[in-house]
Amino acid sequence: MISQELKKVILNELNLDDFDLQDETIAPEVPGWDSLNHINIILAVENKFSVKFKSYEALRLKNVGDLQKLLDSKLGK
Repeated sequence: MISQELKKVILNELNLDDFDLQDETIAPEVPGWDSLNHINIILAVENKFSVKFKSYEALRLKNVGDLQKLLDSKLGK
């Protein structure tokens, strides 16, 4: 399940007031989530949660749930 904190970071980067992000949500389903904004989202998540993702980790993400799992692994959850 996507945490409220992660959802807030993603929506803030995309300038969206609300969007129903689910584990299986993929970038093309979200308004404004293109390749440039993908990088901005990754950087914003790193900054917000004080973590660093390796390039290959970010490239392997297939959906929002994968991002949440990766973040959780970095935070030791």
